[in-house]
Amino acid sequence: MAKKSKKKSSIPPGRTTPIPGRPDRDRRVRQNARIARVLGVLNLIQSRGRWNAQAIADELECSERTVYRDLEVLEFSGVPWFFDKNQQCYRVRPDFQFPILMLSEDEALGQAVATAISKTPGLNVGSGAGPTSRKLAASSSEQVQQVFADVGRLIDVFNLKLADHSKHQEIIKTAQFALFQGKQLTGTYESPYEENPVKLTIHPYRLCLIKQAWYIIGHMEGEKKPKTFRVARFKSLRSLDTSADVPEDFDLRDYFGNAWAVYRGEQSYDVGLRFFSDAAKVVQETTWHHTQKVKSHKDGSVTLSFQVDGLSEILHWILSWSGQARVQQPDELKELYIKTLEDAIQINSQVDPD
Repeated sequence: MAKKSKKKSSIPPGRTTPIPGRPDRDRRVRQNARIARVLGVLNLIQSRGRWNAQAIADELECSERTVYRDLEVLEFSGVPWFFDKNQQCYRVRPDFQFPILMLSEDEALGQAVATAISKTPGLNVGSGAGPTSRKLAASSSEQVQQVFADVGRLIDVFNLKLADHSKHQEIIKTAQFALFQGKQLTGTYESPYEENPVKLTIHPYRLCLIKQAWYIIGHMEGEKKPKTFRVARFKSLRSLDTSADVPEDFDLRDYFGNAWAVYRGEQSYDVGLRFFSDAAKVVQETTWHHTQKVKSHKDGSVTLSFQVDGLSEILHWILSWSGQARVQQPDELKELYIKTLEDAIQINSQVDPD
């Protein structure tokens, strides 16, 4: 009679419980990582970007072969994806919606903060993020709902000193829809360089919040060079049925170049400003321009350097630091600064006729 072979015990001598299963734990970690990656693939191909296998692999830091396996998982799960031959990228059928949206506390916090910010005067364009947050909170766990409630109660944004756009909500909304639909805009614009309001038609490229105000970037009918239009200067604005001519290669950063704020000058300048010790710490707390460089000195002062296209906008900023900074370069800026201060002294030393 054959002996029954004894199954080797996984419990070592002297122990009454098995060794914690490292292989099983590692397997669960790998499974979670794969689920996260598959959802990452779904998130990418549902977005407006153009994602082919190589682009997805680069974004998720995996191989193209892995991407193809993850696409198979999505297909088996009923996700109706397809390869768009014209755009050479993967897409998900437009009417498909992922059945469950699970927000982490961090994601909920981000959305709730965005809601608080979008309620601020000057940023309250349209209905803001409020309706979206309410829908997300209603379909989320109690923990996530609490995050939305706490942020609404504890976080606020105010005193940003933005331009008052309360009378221009409809104009901003009109510009938004025209941009999304690729349509031209027409309206009446009150330019500071024209005696009377002018009627114009615009091919809009972008709607931008720059420094303290909203602007429309686009070119006028009959022209090709884009211009910057301040939203608050429109007296009326409506969308046309005619398609807008928007260059595919338009780059907003290229357009503004090194402008200090909105209007780009013809000439580029290397600007150097030395701030005395009393102002040095405060001025360094803010990045005033994307070309900003800071050099500290032994006496506690700092030099801020910029490369700026045009001097008129940065001049107004420097005036706000009068008595706390010295213009080191260029000479043209120093002369403008002194002339402006002299004019201010003369105006304010006169007796007011009233």
